[in-house]
Amino acid sequence: MNLNATLFAQFVVFFILAWFTMKFVWPPIMRALDERASKIADGLAAADRAKTDLALAERRATDELRKARESANELRGGAERQGAQILDEARAEANRIIAAARTAAEGEAGVAAQRAKEALRDQVALLAVAGAEQILRKEINPAAHAELLNQLKAEL
Repeated sequence: MNLNATLFAQFVVFFILAWFTMKFVWPPIMRALDERASKIADGLAAADRAKTDLALAERRATDELRKARESANELRGGAERQGAQILDEARAEANRIIAAARTAAEGEAGVAAQRAKEALRDQVALLAVAGAEQILRKEINPAAHAELLNQLKAEL
């Protein structure tokens, strides 16, 4: 065999194999690689969009949380003011009730004291009459001396 013919035959087989590979094998491999590169690019783009969406969602959540805290602080402040107002009103009402009760008690105590004084005057007058009757041992006419007894009551 001739070295040139073998070398030529090997070149021909190599070129036929290269052509076959480039025509039938290489395009599906390139398509698969392109599809894979496309999927990877889409995945990276989706990851970037997700990152952006996550950052946006975090900002929104932070804003909503801040708004909720501000609202809670306003509500708490309003509740504290309303509670203080109700407490002040209750204290004022309690003071009014206490003052009315004191006035009523003082009025009743004054009336009771006045009644007690009158009852005491009556008893003192009766005791004075009884004492005078025993001392004098003579006739005492309570009807005749009623004016004298009333003056005695008034002085006591």
